[in-house]
Amino acid sequence: MSEGNLETFDVAVVGGGPAGSTAARELARYGYSVLLLERGDRIKPCGGAIPPRLLRDFEIPESQLVSKAASARVISPKTRSVDMPIEGGFVGMVEREHFDEWLRERAAHDGAEWRSGTFREFGRDDDGTPLIHYRPGVKSSQNREEVTVRARYVLGTDGARSKVAEKAIPDLDEIQSVFAYHEIVETPSTNSEAFDGTRCDVYYQGSVSPDFYGWVFPHGPTASVGVGSAQKGFSLRGAVAHMRANAGLDTQKTVRREGAPLPLRPRKRWDNNRDVLLAGDAAGVVAPASGEGIYYAMTSGHMAAEALQTALATNDARALKMARKRFMRAHGQVFWILGIMQRYWYANDGRRERFVRICKDPDVQRLTWEAYMNKELTRADPLAHARIFFKNIAHLTGVAPV
Repeated sequence: MSEGNLETFDVAVVGGGPAGSTAARELARYGYSVLLLERGDRIKPCGGAIPPRLLRDFEIPESQLVSKAASARVISPKTRSVDMPIEGGFVGMVEREHFDEWLRERAAHDGAEWRSGTFREFGRDDDGTPLIHYRPGVKSSQNREEVTVRARYVLGTDGARSKVAEKAIPDLDEIQSVFAYHEIVETPSTNSEAFDGTRCDVYYQGSVSPDFYGWVFPHGPTASVGVGSAQKGFSLRGAVAHMRANAGLDTQKTVRREGAPLPLRPRKRWDNNRDVLLAGDAAGVVAPASGEGIYYAMTSGHMAAEALQTALATNDARALKMARKRFMRAHGQVFWILGIMQRYWYANDGRRERFVRICKDPDVQRLTWEAYMNKELTRADPLAHARIFFKNIAHLTGVAPV
């Protein structure tokens, strides 16, 4: 559609990661005209872990998985390790370079207009309709001059440092984040004690991260070795080099290096009360403590699409608030608990040591994996929760030995 000389869409989605692609696809399937704008020159640093529920909820074929992890190993400051086997499930691994592209292609197949371009500015037409100004990229058939389109609504899914949020939502709360850095490296042809292609390694060591954690996640022929920290001056590259050496990956070829901020708390507001909404990292939906983001990004994209569909159908901007309300109703309690865990257990190496010891408990392992795979707090076994509660008290008070 066009009005005057400007192309007009029902929704312009700025950012083609998991949140934006999910929302664009669903809105296009509702029958709305959707622009999906993605820079196309970056790959988000990400361990690539997804739960089985994501495959079910978002119709993702297992062919998109580059590997399945059957266990995790957590490593304490004193280099004690605890193996946590996954009973009846797995942690799926995706390669973001290919997974994100596949999501965009699927959204385009289902009717979204996918273009490569860099968002430049947000404005308004004479009648108040949002204007999106962008510079086309290599995937665009248009020239390199700046392009302007109109959209009834705008969805910002352009990362933790969202330009859409900055330019279109005044007085927005500052987002809390850590900086994540990882290296994608080629893996050995055979497994070893140091590196196992069916296992996720997680380092809870202050030398690896003073306020978060480090990871070595298998991606089939490659692995993601990464770390996050909010402490300025901390050497993320040095921490990654340390983990690569521990995993026997220090001499393996480095495929690429990536870094970006990682939000760890949902924003208090996701919309401008009019015609702009946020989702994904732009809305801050990365889980504290774990740093898990793909599932929550796609879930927020789904909820944003439903809110936008209602707003489009009713012309009532109040519907935009339903995206955050629904997300927090479903996942707010989990985020709150994980936030408490991160603030307490990651505070120093003494607490990290006790945290890793807690991970040896079979009840902790079972309930942790059930909550991860199903994305909800497990309430089916009150006795197990009671046992964990008293064990936590013992560790918190220092009664339990380290």
